[in-house]
Amino acid sequence: MKRIILPGIFSLILGTTFAQTGCYTEWKAAFDERGSYAIGDEVHRNVYIAFVEEGESYCVAGKARVEYGKIVSIWLMFEDGTYDLMEADKFSTKTKTSPGIVNGISEEIITKEGEKLYIIFVDKIKPKKKTYKTVGGPGDQ
Repeated sequence: MKRIILPGIFSLILGTTFAQTGCYTEWKAAFDERGSYAIGDEVHRNVYIAFVEEGESYCVAGKARVEYGKIVSIWLMFEDGTYDLMEADKFSTKTKTSPGIVNGISEEIITKEGEKLYIIFVDKIKPKKKTYKTVGGPGDQ
């Protein structure tokens, strides 16, 4: 019995210790809650590129070209507004294919250098659902 409980507790502790934090986690939760509009085939000029390293993430501005539902080019934006092109032969997915897009966020992308990143199509997130305005009782007026 101890052999079953101890590894279970250990894996629970490790799982919470290595939980992801940062901009990717926040955007992923927002897209999961609200959903995404369709991502068309074009150059999307307002995307966030989320770099994930050891459970932490940070985002940089950029743009991405989508063709046939797959990301074929990525540009990272510099502070001065210029871009650095990341050619398609420098990144892929775990299956060595062009990354697809699911619910407004790309599949995990792995660069030739081993960096892991996601493309977030921030303009395509659906708006928050409307809620009813609540009012108080007669004592509130």
